[in-house]
Amino acid sequence: MPPDAAGKRRRHGRDRSHRWILVHMIEEYARHNGHADLLRERIDGVTGE
Repeated sequence: MPPDAAGKRRRHGRDRSHRWILVHMIEEYARHNGHADLLRERIDGVTGE
């Protein structure tokens, strides 16, 4: 199935493509990883490079 094919789910009355869903999931995953990194830094005091 092409990434731009419309999905069956609607959000706010608009169809979402598979590409939109994939990009949204990547954004959410990255956001949660950032939160976990902030918590880890607070616990162990070590920051990344």
